[in-house]
Amino acid sequence: MMNQFRIEVAVDGLGHDYNIKPLGDHVYEIYSDEDKIGSIELDGKNHEHCITSDCELDIHAISAIREAIQAYQQTHI
Repeated sequence: MMNQFRIEVAVDGLGHDYNIKPLGDHVYEIYSDEDKIGSIELDGKNHEHCITSDCELDIHAISAIREAIQAYQQTHI
């Protein structure tokens, strides 16, 4: 399993940094600094689909985070 990694995404023109902790089976916890703000499960077959839980982010932020995680996976696996 990969170690935690950091991503930067732009939402509404503003940059945001998040720490991402892979849990396995395409599930990732999302942290802002050290505070967990949700988790996301990516669909391994449909890259446009994801499931979130306990998430404090809006759909635009979730979409940007999903894309950043997928880009990270493609360059680091």
